Amino acid sequence: MKKNIHPKYVETKVTCGCGNTFTTRSTKPELRVDICNACHPFYTGKLKYVDTAGRIEKFRNKFAASYGKKAKTEE
Repeated sequence: MKKNIHPKYVETKVTCGCGNTFTTRSTKPELRVDICNACHPFYTGKLKYVDTAGRIEKFRNKFAASYGKKAKTEE
């Protein structure tokens, strides 16, 4: 193997958005993740429902006035 081309492999502190922390090894000394095994629905058995219909309705309500005006003027 060639010398001085590989990054250093160090102990890494991983911090999740839920507050859980654990250590592993990586090329970076610190990592921040959005989801981990302590808060992921697959491991916890709890489902998080994402309200996509509510988000779509919110978008439509926000831009309904400007969208309706453009559609009428194009005809």
